Amino acid sequence: IRETIALARKVAPTEATVLLTGATGVGKEVFANAIHAASPRAGAGMLAVNCSALHAELLESELFGHVAGAFTGAGKDKKGLVEAAKGGTLFLDEIGDMPLELQAKLLRVLETGDYLRVGDAIPRKADVRFLAATHRDLALEGANGRFRQDLYYRLAAFVIRIPNLAERPADIALLAQAFLRRFAAKLRKPITGIDDATLQLLSAHTWPGQVRELRNVIERACILCDGPEFDPPSLPLELQRPVSDPSALQVYDLEHVEREHVRRVLQHTGGNKTLAAALLGIGVTTLYAKLKKWEL
Repeated sequence: IRETIALARKVAPTEATVLLTGATGVGKEVFANAIHAASPRAGAGMLAVNCSALHAELLESELFGHVAGAFTGAGKDKKGLVEAAKGGTLFLDEIGDMPLELQAKLLRVLETGDYLRVGDAIPRKADVRFLAATHRDLALEGANGRFRQDLYYRLAAFVIRIPNLAERPADIALLAQAFLRRFAAKLRKPITGIDDATLQLLSAHTWPGQVRELRNVIERACILCDGPEFDPPSLPLELQRPVSDPSALQVYDLEHVEREHVRRVLQHTGGNKTLAAALLGIGVTTLYAKLKKWEL
């Protein structure tokens, strides 16, 4: 991750187009924001668009704008993001999902700075820096005809790969603490930290959902936690694994962890067993059976 951060710092003050790669949820937009914030364009702001969220016609209009009458419903001229982000940065998220027919128009902007509003014949000049991100292998996509190779080579001039969260264990505790502060403030809860056993469990998890999964886990723990610190029962069951210390195995064996987790969820729902069962992802009958077994 140090190399990744060093690359981001090097390229931030330049006008270079940057391609951020990595798994979905790994934090590519966080890096894009950091690069923009450290650039000379920071004062003009950064706009973003998810290229997978819109079909070709709407995405073209969103990017480049349109003139009145360009298509049904276009009652007046509209600025696109390229124009709206003038002097700043435009972040193209999931660029690997951009329709092929629109990729040629983006390449023209990157090469010449010229673009056309939809329905217009007068070229306009772009004054924007482009950052892009994808979870796809664009070289492979290009070889298979699903992404323009000329656009890929233009974007690949400066690539930064964001490592998976499991590859940067030192970041897990830092991110968890940052998310804790955010959600504790939002929920107005006096949670101040995470105990050592819980930090060990967080560090041992593989995080297939990356930073997004960690954020969701911490938000959920903030909702359930009633004390000043997170402890293992604050975590989802799939994260509640015994730690390596043999004495801790007796405290956090699976039966104990499940019982404490159910108890905390019931506290959170005020004893509402139907709601508790829904949060736990089990049937109400199953919950009643567990409560009877544990005499809760």
